Amino acid sequence: MDVSMLAQLATFAAAEAASVEDPGFLSSLATHYSKGREGMYPITICLIFFIAIVLDRIYALYVKGPINKDAFMRGLKKYIYAGDLDQAISYVSGQKPCPLTAVVKAGLMNVPKGEAEVQAAMDEAALRENPKLEARTGYLAMIGNAGMLCGLLGTVLGLITCFEAVAHVNPQDKANILSAGIAEAMNCTAFGLIVAIPSLIAFSIFNGRTQHMLDDINESSVGVLNLVIANKDKLRMPEGKALRMDDQAAG
Repeated sequence: MDVSMLAQLATFAAAEAASVEDPGFLSSLATHYSKGREGMYPITICLIFFIAIVLDRIYALYVKGPINKDAFMRGLKKYIYAGDLDQAISYVSGQKPCPLTAVVKAGLMNVPKGEAEVQAAMDEAALRENPKLEARTGYLAMIGNAGMLCGLLGTVLGLITCFEAVAHVNPQDKANILSAGIAEAMNCTAFGLIVAIPSLIAFSIFNGRTQHMLDDINESSVGVLNLVIANKDKLRMPEGKALRMDDQAAG
């Protein structure tokens, strides 16, 4: 039997041994979690809140809230330039409901009252809609810090177990208790960082996304106001229809 054959057999044996001994990622994760003992409970609470907030913010900032601002404004300009305020409002109402369209619609519905009312209406709508974009994102930074501190708490509890083993436990049991205490300390530290690092990264990503959407709202508001001022002589709506629009908005 040549050397290459022996090498192949050794490789095959090592692969078989690894497949038998490797418990798998989830099983290994569960084992490490159990070794963290009571210190894992507050970390788990932080993890649950982290997941809930991330799912909520993904839906609000990436599913419900975004709209193609440039395409939206191009479609709106067509009706404003034509002086058709009724169609402009209908066009905005037909778009996906989101903070940007809500702000623009509030301004358009007050065009018959003058530019000052348009600006005031959009400012009021922005004050109502912007908090929906910013909601709960700040908690991610708190969860990141709390997860890290909870991991540190578990580390301290594990070290206390180790010191108690050195001081008061029989020599026969000392090695096992020291091993369990060190495992508790290290696993709590690791899981605390596993929660803290993604929380802080998600906080930064969602903050950037929120700021981008707020900038789009501010830019669109100024653009709509400038369009209204530049085309105020063409924009006309019958007084009765304007009153009905006001009643609908109030309702």
